[in-house]
Amino acid sequence: MFHPFRNTAGNLGPLEQRLLNALWVRGSATVRELMECGHEDLAYTTVMTTLDRLFKKGILTRSEEGRAFRYVARYSREELHREAAGHAFRQLLDASPASALPLSFLVEILGERDAQLLDDLRKLVERKRRELNDQEAGQTGRSEPSAARPYRKETK
Repeated sequence: MFHPFRNTAGNLGPLEQRLLNALWVRGSATVRELMECGHEDLAYTTVMTTLDRLFKKGILTRSEEGRAFRYVARYSREELHREAAGHAFRQLLDASPASALPLSFLVEILGERDAQLLDDLRKLVERKRRELNDQEAGQTGRSEPSAARPYRKETK
């Protein structure tokens, strides 16, 4: 899967976050429109440069509108947060020699937050296991072979 902002999704500065939030609320805007709706405390060039950086990071799209650009968030708030969380978790798994260690931290953190989250995690794992088993059995209609291994319960 292509991840255009893999290295930036979790690294937005406060001003980038502020302007991105404004675009999510408005849907789209030019620099001038953002200046007129609550960003009067910022210099025009600051807003313009920040939006350009977000565009270059792949987080915004833009189209010419006269002599200005109209900016639109490329991803919803949920998509961006999901990608940032996924990237952070991938880094955690890659950094640990034993993948059970980050998983045990995840379970511990979920248990501290809310026991219901552990039930939600169990359901997600079961659903993913079924998907992988279906793919392996050829029931999903995909023609490529699945690289997933069947789940085997560990015995002590």
